[in-house]
Amino acid sequence: MPQSLAQIYVHLVFSTKNRQPFLKDNAFRERVHAYLVGICDNLDCPSLKIGGVEDHVHLLCRLGRCLQLQDFLRDLKRDSSKWIKQQKPTLAQFHWQSGYGAFSISPSHVKALTRYIEDQEDHHRRESYQDEFRRLCKKYGLSIDERYVWD
Repeated sequence: MPQSLAQIYVHLVFSTKNRQPFLKDNAFRERVHAYLVGICDNLDCPSLKIGGVEDHVHLLCRLGRCLQLQDFLRDLKRDSSKWIKQQKPTLAQFHWQSGYGAFSISPSHVKALTRYIEDQEDHHRRESYQDEFRRLCKKYGLSIDERYVWD
């Protein structure tokens, strides 16, 4: 078969540097999410849902066939960080954390994860980002070293 096909769903989670609440402004946060959609499309990793709160982002996308995950995240963070600083000079100190969580998602779980991402504001009234990230890592069988995960 000469055609190569892939459908790999990925749930990405990453925070602002030191979990600073840089994205408090809801309207600006929505613009950031929209910009992330554009970056994903340009990198041939179409997003299905992007959401989050003032200190982190959840992104559900289909990973492109020709791009490695770490390259995708490097470009996504770099380009969005640059754009954020251009759009809001008051956020000149903005940075994303160095690391990230990347979790593979079954197509049968896409709908539930989409709802989960949509409900981030309600969700984070009950659970901190750190507790959420610990829970996600446990759910997917990943151990974390807390000395290094919270930059």
